[in-house]
Amino acid sequence: MTDLMQALSLSASGMEAQARRLRHVSENIANADTPGYHRKLVSFQSEVETGAVSVGKVRLDQTALPKVYDPSHPLADLTGHYDGSNVDLVIEIADAREAQRSYEANLRLFDQARQMTQSLFDLIRR
Repeated sequence: MTDLMQALSLSASGMEAQARRLRHVSENIANADTPGYHRKLVSFQSEVETGAVSVGKVRLDQTALPKVYDPSHPLADLTGHYDGSNVDLVIEIADAREAQRSYEANLRLFDQARQMTQSLFDLIRR
């Protein structure tokens, strides 16, 4: 019985971690056109005793910001350039799909463990 409860707990932690990852991906997509915006990167950590997954520190991508030429932009310097965003929408969409699929896999595991627990309870009641 404890193995089933542990499976529920592990899959729930995986779903929570992927949901947070999707939140940061959506923030990156929303700020793709924001001047000076650095992409947020999410890292995962595994707890040694339980094996549960948690989100580590959110880091900012230190890739150089592209210089955008637009002399009419309010942030433009004397040469007409300003710092753009280092968000690549193709990468963000790929990350979103990966997070979605990982979330769905954890959801299927959670549902299987729940069904097994329910079946066990049904057997005990008989």
